[in-house]
Amino acid sequence: MIRRDALDQLPVRTALPALRAALDGPGSAVLCAPPGTGKTTLVPLDLAGLTGDGPLRRVLVAEPRRMAARAAARRMAWLLGEEVGTGAAPAQGWGRVGYTVRGERRAGPRTAVEVVTTGVLLQRLQRDPELAGVDVVVLDECHERHLDADTSAAFLLDVRETLRPELRLVAASATTDAEGWARLLGGAEGAAPVVEAAGVSHPVEVVWAPPERPVRPPHGTRVDPALLTHVARVVRRALRERTGDVLCFLPGVGEIGRVAGELAGVDAEVLQVHGRAPAAVQDAVLAGGNGVRRVVLATSVAESSLTVPGVRVVVDSGLARVPRTDHARGLSALTTVRASRAAARQRAGRAGREAPGAVYRCWPEGEDGRLPAFPDPEIRVADLTAFALQAACWGDPAADGLALLDAPPAGALAAAREVLTAIGAVDGDGRATERGVRMARLGLHPRLARALLDGAPEAGVRRAAEVVALLSEEPPRAYGDDLAAAWRTARRGGDAYGARWRQEARRLASAAGEPRGGSGVDTGAGGGRGVGQPRAGADAGGGRGAGEPLSDDAVAGLVAALAFPERVARARGAGSYLMASGTGAELAGAGAQAGWGHRPGSSGAGDGSGLRDAPWLAVAVADRPVAAASARVRLAVVIDEETARAAAPALYASGEEVRWSDGDVVARRVTRLGAIELAARPLTAPDPGLLREAVVSGLRREGLGLLRWPAAAASLRQRMAFVHRELGAPWPDVSDAALLESVEEWLGVELGRARRRADLERIDAGQALARLLPWASGDAVRFDELAPERIEVPSGSRVRVDYGGAQPVLAVKLQELFGWQESPRVAGGRVPVLVHLLSPAGRPAAVTADLASFWRDGYRSVRAELRGRYPKHPWPEDPSAAEPTRHTSARLKRG
Repeated sequence: MIRRDALDQLPVRTALPALRAALDGPGSAVLCAPPGTGKTTLVPLDLAGLTGDGPLRRVLVAEPRRMAARAAARRMAWLLGEEVGTGAAPAQGWGRVGYTVRGERRAGPRTAVEVVTTGVLLQRLQRDPELAGVDVVVLDECHERHLDADTSAAFLLDVRETLRPELRLVAASATTDAEGWARLLGGAEGAAPVVEAAGVSHPVEVVWAPPERPVRPPHGTRVDPALLTHVARVVRRALRERTGDVLCFLPGVGEIGRVAGELAGVDAEVLQVHGRAPAAVQDAVLAGGNGVRRVVLATSVAESSLTVPGVRVVVDSGLARVPRTDHARGLSALTTVRASRAAARQRAGRAGREAPGAVYRCWPEGEDGRLPAFPDPEIRVADLTAFALQAACWGDPAADGLALLDAPPAGALAAAREVLTAIGAVDGDGRATERGVRMARLGLHPRLARALLDGAPEAGVRRAAEVVALLSEEPPRAYGDDLAAAWRTARRGGDAYGARWRQEARRLASAAGEPRGGSGVDTGAGGGRGVGQPRAGADAGGGRGAGEPLSDDAVAGLVAALAFPERVARARGAGSYLMASGTGAELAGAGAQAGWGHRPGSSGAGDGSGLRDAPWLAVAVADRPVAAASARVRLAVVIDEETARAAAPALYASGEEVRWSDGDVVARRVTRLGAIELAARPLTAPDPGLLREAVVSGLRREGLGLLRWPAAAASLRQRMAFVHRELGAPWPDVSDAALLESVEEWLGVELGRARRRADLERIDAGQALARLLPWASGDAVRFDELAPERIEVPSGSRVRVDYGGAQPVLAVKLQELFGWQESPRVAGGRVPVLVHLLSPAGRPAAVTADLASFWRDGYRSVRAELRGRYPKHPWPEDPSAAEPTRHTSARLKRG
């Protein structure tokens, strides 16, 4: 029995005629409807013709999360008076609404509305691009801009353009870039219609509730415990000040557990909702309370797609967890960030779905305007390896023919293609190989797909699938950071994670080719090797004989290393490792990062687990906190060197290394696994070319001070710099930057003989520098004329000119210039020399660039001051006509 009363109360009903008209016309539309209007539930039912209006159609609804997909299907089935079915329906039509998520399907041939995750939709499009039998696709919650959703939209638009122009497409969201989506869906024919539905808006009071003391900003997955304690206090405050249930938004499972512990003893039922929560808990939250007040602690899964009945208060921590990729270090992980203003509005709206409510925001009002307006689209910030493989399998390796709201960043896409090429998923032109297509159909990240396919022949399909299932959804923190130990815990555990893990392991084993009815744990004794994969030689805990199966610990290590070969790591100190990628890694509790303390529920492996003393690790999960020099290991497993080499053959290399290191030339034959040095021995006769490159590298790194610069060399460089500054070409630039750039030109002969730092220190830089003078043009012969090293003064002395300043300086005793009418000039007469007139004792007496003016105007005061101090020296009244001298008056009289 259709629940007409509930359907009639959904505000989106008023927009249905316009939506149907848009789909009957252009065939696509953007639906903007506020939360709680029925866009996720009534619209698909109406488009499928299940509410009594319009023709019967098959509708596919894509949701970004499994929880939302299940909840939407159950709600639609409830509105029809049915249950979500499998297709074996009785006469009244039971089973017309179903859902499919990874590892679970409740739909059949009679299903008219099927709700799927965007990941499932991508898989279905790759297998059946025409989506045979589907009439309408609804992409829900488009504003969240998940990568799978954007990719699905691009593929669907391609299908509409080339294969099925009659396929109808709806982009639906509560808050979205309607204009952008309209242009995208409309394509060359112009923007698609935008259909808006007005919602029933209840007022939501905003209460600003920042912490009393500053808290540390989040970094990586870490959140200051002081903030979580404050959030718990705000929840208690909301329970005192308000009525109704409380919905509290937190970034992740660990923070939910921490706040739940802080709320022990409150007069309310505390529920935890996140993607890992058991289906029974999710159903209980969405079903509403039974008279007992509730506090629902949730991640962003509760922002949209579903309504939590009874909520009148929202407590917002202001944090969200999003995917980020450090392409330089090859690290992809979830990162805690400040939630956007759009997300904050979405969260606040949950308090006003059913009645007036309130939102308590745990940050200062003054910071609100500085929050980002919208969350970053995943395509801009996430790991694009899976996207690149999907695009390659779709036939568009460059993704430049896909209709996307945001183009993928070129650098991230190039990094993704490198990974895909390395694992054999694409060929040299970027096209998907047969192996790549198989990887894409496993429903895994390509790295994990490679680990499953190449690990199964060594470890057995079932055991490889079990480890990959652990890697595909990170185990709870309580399982610790030792992957092998976590595997054993999952096998024993009866928790929700263990149930999901077993289901996923069975799915992967089946997808990878394990025969139905296979044993619970494959011994790994049979089977050939993985594609292009050398045999893993030794057990992580010790050697094994030929033909012996790998132990579970060795299997965990091999599979993790196959998934992340650049993260195999060798110890370099207590709890500290170097990964093959070149990034340092530290176990929890090791190094400076320990100041944050352990994550809630973590094992503290850096303080005493079996990982701490392991010579080699395969790092499965790591992140790099802001400002930290090393990555933090969150999940790893002990391996040995042979396993590391077997998993990363492309990183294994042996060759001559001649480089500048620690202030001198180092020449060695080195065997490496990526950045990890496995073995080295000195080279007695290094390649001359490599030696020359190393010496030049040292000069450019440490500067020209490595050479010998006697006074004559320094003077020559100053003179050359002066001429270049005043006259330009053909006189060379002799600045540090220019000399280091042209070092091969002027120092080439000496470089050919240099083998170490000491050889450089013996090179007279002046002799080499003279080679840069313009000898070929003949101008070099004028160098001494243009920038004379010394100038002869009237006394007969040849005085050195200092070219080290902005103007050449001639420092000479005043009496030696008697009779000189004009100051000397250099650079072909262009530049006057600045004369520093010295006393008989060599102390500065005056400075002039115009000697005639000085004799006329300045000499008298200098004479008056110095003649009493130096009475034995001549001080004529007319110096311009006097005889120059280097001697005293008495000496002059003696002749």
